[in-house]
Amino acid sequence: MKFHRLFILILLLHFGWSFGSTNINGSNRTANKIDNDSIIKILAIGNSFSMDAIENYLYELADADNIKVIIGNLYIGGASLDLHWKNAKDDKPAYQYRKIDVNGNKTNTPKTSIADALASEDWDYISFQQVSSNSGIYESYVEPLPPLFKYVKERSTNIKAKYILHQTWAYAQDSTHKMFVTYNKDQMTMYNAIVDAVWRAKDLAPIDIVVPAGTAIQNGRTSVIGDKFCRDGYHLDINIGRYTAACTWFESIFNKSVIGNKFKPHALSEYEAEIAQYAAHYAVLRPKKITELKYYKEVALLLLENATFNELAFDY
Repeated sequence: MKFHRLFILILLLHFGWSFGSTNINGSNRTANKIDNDSIIKILAIGNSFSMDAIENYLYELADADNIKVIIGNLYIGGASLDLHWKNAKDDKPAYQYRKIDVNGNKTNTPKTSIADALASEDWDYISFQQVSSNSGIYESYVEPLPPLFKYVKERSTNIKAKYILHQTWAYAQDSTHKMFVTYNKDQMTMYNAIVDAVWRAKDLAPIDIVVPAGTAIQNGRTSVIGDKFCRDGYHLDINIGRYTAACTWFESIFNKSVIGNKFKPHALSEYEAEIAQYAAHYAVLRPKKITELKYYKEVALLLLENATFNELAFDY
């Protein structure tokens, strides 16, 4: 009898140690920690262009690939790097803190400061971007970006966080934006200026990743869709434009191809979604140069006998 009691005690101790992290509700703390660590947390310090890029379809693309994410956007319409730096210095609660939680629920907390948002999560990725009108002017990055980066890095609760510079897009060729004159009202002039400015600005601070959303949009413009990626001449079209930008963020952050991802907006055809995915994919591969989607200029070309997209699609 004593032997049996001892044997039972040993078993209880064994299982007690094995499941010792289980709390009174039956949940496992170790499992919770692992689950929490597996959530990728992305914060943009931005404006309406970061809203276009990450607030709509990035969560769904990640979810379709079984990637858990939390997405935050510190939003002020038309905010420049100068304004972000001023708000940081003054600890000003000037932002709408727009957040998508791990379950896809969206919230918006007004009157939030940069410091408050940084403290709210252990962000894995934190992005900066210039206001669109100045995005192709290198000098506009020189003064505000280094101190803003330093401020953010010092307050980040994740020592392994990676920092992003978001390369935004050129305006539509027929844009009536008052600052388009800065680029001689020419889309290619603006695009080339943005690429030059962003990749030079990358060296002003220890930036880890440039997300080439602007190159992805320019790639897409070479397709049959043409110059229809913006809804008002500068903000992205709600479907193809935003989806292309989100695909670019997906591939840049998760370091895996977006091609074949099962999520697409309902309003897009499979063909249009494929254009967006390839536009983003080749932007990440070749961020400083437009890749012409020459075999997506006419739908009929997809019917070429014994031709595959990978064999035909791109002009290098």
